[in-house]
Amino acid sequence: MFNFLQGSNYLLKLTKNIQNKSRFLSSLAPILLVNQKNTTNLSRKDSKIFAVKLSTTTTSQSNSLAKEQSELIVQHLNEGIVELQLNRSLGKNSLSKKLLFEFEIFLNSIRYDKRARCVIIRSLVPGVFCAGADLKERAKMQVEEVGPFVSRTRKLFDDLSRLPMPVIAAIDGVALGGGLEMALACDFRVASSSAKMGLVETKLAIIPGAGGTQRMSRLIGVSKAKELIYTARVLDGDEALKLGLVNYSEKQNDEGNAAYTRALNLAHEIVKNGPIAVQMAKCSIDSGMDVDLLTGLKIEELCYAKLIPTKDRIEGLNAFKEKRPPKYLGE
Repeated sequence: MFNFLQGSNYLLKLTKNIQNKSRFLSSLAPILLVNQKNTTNLSRKDSKIFAVKLSTTTTSQSNSLAKEQSELIVQHLNEGIVELQLNRSLGKNSLSKKLLFEFEIFLNSIRYDKRARCVIIRSLVPGVFCAGADLKERAKMQVEEVGPFVSRTRKLFDDLSRLPMPVIAAIDGVALGGGLEMALACDFRVASSSAKMGLVETKLAIIPGAGGTQRMSRLIGVSKAKELIYTARVLDGDEALKLGLVNYSEKQNDEGNAAYTRALNLAHEIVKNGPIAVQMAKCSIDSGMDVDLLTGLKIEELCYAKLIPTKDRIEGLNAFKEKRPPKYLGE
């Protein structure tokens, strides 16, 4: 079995063409975190450490924000499914400073939550997933504030894409600009057929700044991404499905939650499998996308090696032998 650092050094020798080696190594971090001697206690220990740091560094912010209605609600369902519910009705879930503050807190806690096996991002506001940037708030910003704010949003969506567990965006309404960029940072996108989505920033004489130009082109191809971004075209769910922008397009129901219902079914399909195996599969696929095949195969080898000593792997074999459903603990 490869030592992580030795393996990484070996990979770097193989990949002289990797432009950002530090980013490449950071993408392999989940391999290091799995199956070390203290891994079973990692999530609980790190969550406590994070909670202490959070309480000491953001007390004043938290006190002022607590007086207002939360713009994000976190709900833990059964089988390790976690819902992140967008709840900013007055602003159509637009990306305000407060919403991003709460979003950052969620990301910094969920990544250490061992119970979380799949995350669904949905909206509690009828007809809207996320309308993008809060343009009223943006208009009040000083010129020197805009760049850092967009950079922060880009980093948060990058952190979202790097969560160890799968993330599903349930798009039951409008997802424009930054709202679609949030969805693009997820592993899967499930839309209702009546949903409206697009990267419309060029209408405002700007470009997608939170990862949209990069993630859309990687998802549906450069030429199509250019067409959609240059024209600021808005697609419905069926059109997005044909382009490969979403995984599913569901006919909207009377409750207005067809995409969420399909996303929940998809999450249940995922969480019944070995959680560490799912995380390693995500790590292997994501880390291997932008490297040569030889390096990608080595990444796969490292990820597979981390699964060999797990209790879940033995449980899977025993369950198959005994013809019963496996009971995976994430160990």
